[in-house]
Amino acid sequence: MNEYSERLGRLRPLMSDNGWDAVIITGSDPHASEYPAPRWQQVAWLSGFTGEAGDMVITQDHAGLWTDSRYFIQAARQLSGTSVELHRTRVPDAVDIPHWLAGRVRTIAVDGLCFTKDMADAIERAAQEAGTDCRIVDVPDLLSAVWTDRPAVPATPVMTLSEETVGKSRYEKLTELRKFLLLKGCDSMLIPALDEIAWLLNIRGEDIEYNPYSISYLFVSQSDAVWFVRKDEDEPDPDTADSFRELEADGVSIRPYQDIMDMLSEMQDAEDPAVFLDPASLNLTLYNEITSLLPEEKVLTGNSPVQLWKAVKNAMEIDGMREAFLEDGIAVEKFLFWLENTVGTGRPVTEWEASLKLTSLRAAIPGYRGNSFANISAYGPNAALPHYSTPETGSAVICPRGLYLTDSGGQYLFGTTDITRTVPMGECTPLEREDYTLVLKGMIALSSAVFPKGTAGCQLDVLARAPLWRNVRNFGHGTGHGLGFYLGVHEGPQDIRQNFNPQPLLPGMITSDEPGIYREGMHGIRHENILLCRSFLSNEFGEWLHFETLTLCHIDTSAVVRDLMTADEIAWLNAYNRNVYERLSPRLDEETAAWLRSKTLPI
Repeated sequence: MNEYSERLGRLRPLMSDNGWDAVIITGSDPHASEYPAPRWQQVAWLSGFTGEAGDMVITQDHAGLWTDSRYFIQAARQLSGTSVELHRTRVPDAVDIPHWLAGRVRTIAVDGLCFTKDMADAIERAAQEAGTDCRIVDVPDLLSAVWTDRPAVPATPVMTLSEETVGKSRYEKLTELRKFLLLKGCDSMLIPALDEIAWLLNIRGEDIEYNPYSISYLFVSQSDAVWFVRKDEDEPDPDTADSFRELEADGVSIRPYQDIMDMLSEMQDAEDPAVFLDPASLNLTLYNEITSLLPEEKVLTGNSPVQLWKAVKNAMEIDGMREAFLEDGIAVEKFLFWLENTVGTGRPVTEWEASLKLTSLRAAIPGYRGNSFANISAYGPNAALPHYSTPETGSAVICPRGLYLTDSGGQYLFGTTDITRTVPMGECTPLEREDYTLVLKGMIALSSAVFPKGTAGCQLDVLARAPLWRNVRNFGHGTGHGLGFYLGVHEGPQDIRQNFNPQPLLPGMITSDEPGIYREGMHGIRHENILLCRSFLSNEFGEWLHFETLTLCHIDTSAVVRDLMTADEIAWLNAYNRNVYERLSPRLDEETAAWLRSKTLPI
């Protein structure tokens, strides 16, 4: 019996003792975060699966992990030898967790701190559709009963960002939120989403790796703003103390993180306690507490407006992001130059060494605050895993042939970056070159799009897939995600993917463009640039938008099958590479600039 089977064995007696037919363990935290801190990496602890998206269901005779196509290969490897079965999502005929449970179990235990109200509603709807009922039992910190060495809630330094950096003061942002609440007929709002809190208060932290967040809750009323962030009774470090004083001077009260439940009980005493909640980010435990204290008519639910506000970047944020992609592009070009020359000498370079080299070049940039996610450094067949986790020991040696994929990004005081480049390390097979070209055609098509105001990302997704579809090929992940300003590398509410999302793309939104193709056991290819949505023109047919490409890093043309490219695509590629050379070469040493010149010659 391996350690994961043993852990499941410890959980099942707890289920029997409490009469639970099933337990759901999510891959999130009390704030609906994409990347949880170690304390809430419960799926990894219970199953060994380390992907960013995965939820588990455990019954007495079954343990299942639900994840999407980005992680199918990884999950199959990591679950091998355990008793956990892989359930594939976002594929034809997939059965999601709510419908798998419907009619199969009656009593379902969840850690309500890591389970949103929306998720609970989906389970209840599925049960009703199946003509059955179910009972969801909220057990906060459920796994703590069997996870005896569980990490504590992290507490890292808090820093503030100036209005000169982010373009808008916290006073202005909180005032905007209070106006929104007035229009909704509400006095207050409880905000659990860490990115929204960071944006509203102009603060950043380090509680979650790669994400500049402080684990906390924010309660905003017409008269108060209370930030539940303190994790201990000791005095905070000097920098955090300074940040707290600045916030308090702006009318933000600082309280301990665990006091959130006490504060909710105080809501009953408020003169007009109507509260606005976002069930997509509010955990079930807090939702149940609030609805037990207030009458139904005093609780209004809907989408938080903060997600959209922070997605539309202001002029200061856009300037910062342009600077970030300039600096980041210089680092990536230095890396690609080093990689090509080092591998070319015959010296073995592993995927892990390459990853460390890229990070070291980013770390030399003034304002660098860490990577924006774990580097994906993948050679050959490993690149067929869209979210490959590069191992520190035993990683593949990059050979002078075939394709190498690097997907990485940086966090800077002036922005967040994300870039993928697939580069030929030498001779490539005809199939590698053909796939490389078709994916590139899709990226160019989306980059070149002109579209009417009101168009959603799901309506543009086909542009990136059409070259692949015409050749009966596809990729399983989304084409584009939003990108934060020194915040999360993934943000909404916009995206570009096949799933229906009615959110229009708006001027100021920054979104990735990253089609790909993955052939298990052979190769993986992804080209990713970051696009800024901008106004284009107005005419008798309406208002039109287009994209500005922010990413500055050449696209290798040596693997391009020229005959598969149209004249317009070749013109775009040559113009893009020319712009990269003109913008970056003055900041590079002579040898690297000459190399970049050779890489950006027109085809």
